[in-house]
Amino acid sequence: MTTQLAPPLPPAVPRPAAVPAFGGSSLLTQIRVLTGRSLRAMVTDPGIVLFGLIQPVVILFVLTQIFSKMGMPPHFPDGVSYLDYVLPAVLVDNAAQSAMHSGVGLVEDQKNGIVARLRSLPVHPGALLAARSLVGLVRSAVQVAVIMALAMTVLGYSPNGGAAELALSAGLTLFISFSLGWAFIAAGAWLRRAEPLQNLALIVIFPLMFASSAYVPVADLPAWLGAVASVNPLTYAIDATRALALDVPGLDHAIPAVVICAVIALAGMATAVRGFRRPL
Repeated sequence: MTTQLAPPLPPAVPRPAAVPAFGGSSLLTQIRVLTGRSLRAMVTDPGIVLFGLIQPVVILFVLTQIFSKMGMPPHFPDGVSYLDYVLPAVLVDNAAQSAMHSGVGLVEDQKNGIVARLRSLPVHPGALLAARSLVGLVRSAVQVAVIMALAMTVLGYSPNGGAAELALSAGLTLFISFSLGWAFIAAGAWLRRAEPLQNLALIVIFPLMFASSAYVPVADLPAWLGAVASVNPLTYAIDATRALALDVPGLDHAIPAVVICAVIALAGMATAVRGFRRPL
């Protein structure tokens, strides 16, 4: 009787070492890189900032040259020129226009393919949105500085508030731009077309600016328009920035303005992320 031997076992193949899954860089790094990319594009095309300055500068010059020679309404603040009165409103209007461009920038990223490429990478959905918000904030800051410099050097803008109050007024204006920027980024994430987004901005911003304390005190508006202006969020924002810059009554509107802006920003963030996650 013969004993059958088992066939020899094949040599063991060494198992490859486990490769750790790449989860991408941190969220802050992604935001920094994407923000730098958009800022470099803005620097190489200064017309983006220049054309954004045309509308507020034209409005400022037209309003001050036309209405500064007319009699002031009864409830106009004492010792305040019309230029000093209207400049904070022009800055807030510029902040709203700059916020709209944040949404348009997101739409352009969706159309030129950058969003599709980023979706194939381990990039957090909120990184591109946050980068767009920060770029809009930088654009708004540059425009605010240029408009204030032009008003001081060319038109003789001389607010009664000190340097600290003027800086706080500019900071509040930028916070308004930041919060509205998230609202338009959310609209861009859902609409995904620049033309409807721009039409939406025109429909919303234009009536709200005129139905506020931007150009005339609320007490001097017609009764029905004054009622609208008294609950208009832009009235709180404009009154607060004006009170800081000119040292006039209205500072009590600062807290409601900050709260309203914070609510708009948080709601815009949540809505923008949901819209951005939808398939292209």
